[in-house]
Amino acid sequence: MTSTTRIPPAEITGLFGMVAKRMSKKLLGEVPEPLGVMWHNQRVLKAFFGFSGKAEKWDICDPQLKSFAHMATAALVGCSFCLDLGYFQAKNQDLDLAKAREVPRWRESDLFTPLERDVMEYAEAMTQTPPTVTDELSARLLKPLGPAGLVELTAFIAAANLASRTNVALGITSQEFSTACGLQPLATPQRT
Repeated sequence: MTSTTRIPPAEITGLFGMVAKRMSKKLLGEVPEPLGVMWHNQRVLKAFFGFSGKAEKWDICDPQLKSFAHMATAALVGCSFCLDLGYFQAKNQDLDLAKAREVPRWRESDLFTPLERDVMEYAEAMTQTPPTVTDELSARLLKPLGPAGLVELTAFIAAANLASRTNVALGITSQEFSTACGLQPLATPQRT
């Protein structure tokens, strides 16, 4: 693979490196490029892994809603790595792949429920700079998700912003995980 990153990936070594590579290959079939780039600062990498691992265990908010929110965030930020990985993970988590495929064009697709649309609108509103979350949108989500669910969704979207913005800034792009496992290409928004 030819690197497109702004910082060349480091050689992944040592016991932690061996474990990280083995886990990556088990989950993804290969070692993702961000692992090599982040290897330059293992304290940052371990913090990312630690937080991500804990966030994956949150279970109050529906996993499919969180998946759509993560992908909507990645699509808005322009993180092709996160978007592709999210689609790949949706397959591995037995989520609705037809919907996951359509997240980049969720406003134009007729597949999503009103709640799913509100979740993706919320993800985009949180991702804007400055954020554009409204009281009305929060109230629409508070009722079906409950306070704990909305807090979880909000923190999950914030984590998606951290990962997406980090990858884009470092020049990390898609490794085509979804294509490698035979998924149809992600939908692209219609341009008018």
